[in-house]
Amino acid sequence: MTERLPIIKTYKLAIGGKFPRTESGRSTSVHDASQNLVAHVCRASRKDVRDAVDAAHKAQPAWGDATAMLRSQVLYRLAEMMEGKREELAKAIGEGGEREVDASIDRVVHYAGWCDKYAQVMGGSNPVAGPYHDFTIPFPVGVVGVITPDTPSLLGFVSLIVPVIAMGNACVALASEINPVPALVLAEAIATSDLPGGIVNTLSGFRDELVEHYSSHREIDAIHAASVSDEHRTLLREGSADNLKRVHVHGDVDFFDEDACESPAWIDPFVEFKTIWHPSAV
Repeated sequence: MTERLPIIKTYKLAIGGKFPRTESGRSTSVHDASQNLVAHVCRASRKDVRDAVDAAHKAQPAWGDATAMLRSQVLYRLAEMMEGKREELAKAIGEGGEREVDASIDRVVHYAGWCDKYAQVMGGSNPVAGPYHDFTIPFPVGVVGVITPDTPSLLGFVSLIVPVIAMGNACVALASEINPVPALVLAEAIATSDLPGGIVNTLSGFRDELVEHYSSHREIDAIHAASVSDEHRTLLREGSADNLKRVHVHGDVDFFDEDACESPAWIDPFVEFKTIWHPSAV
């Protein structure tokens, strides 16, 4: 009897809560450590970046207006969906996958807890001399372009997107170039969670092709990146000089280090603080 060969899955992009193929029609292959073919993934184009930004812009206002408690509960739900895909995620990562999945789920839960606490810790009521109240409140910046590291492929992706969306932003995330499969499996979990479509848009492709478009796109309000080359870091900062977007690029990060990656400092670049004055009853 002829041995049955497994069907090699082709992972699509995740844009606006749907899973379209890249408009370019291109794909690339992903191999494991033994050079066995494990998947095909779409190779995103400039047009895919534009489509993802449009989807993020449409979805972000409602997400930004949602209560902090609701966003917290939605992220907890995402952690639950990741638990359900634990085995698939670990297999997609490869060696050390179970540990990385555990750390990724814990990181989602951690930032879910910050949703309704950040404003109390970093904002608050300000002392004033007069018959009025003065409050400082954080607001999301809007749409954030996220360039994730090659490794760890899942934990690095989660660590960069969750602080962004916890505060009500939407994001357009470029997955690991070496192994984008865990991020694309996560996109399937996101689609079945309560997170609105368009809040996390996931692209797979090559940084040399796409970083320039992240940098120059005028409707991307901020950049969150890690472990990028010096050339790409410079390119991202040049974009900020042209269109005034915020650019926050981490250097070498140990993503398994909770002290390094679970600070509100990871949230700070993606909020705007606004001060509200209100007359008192006195």
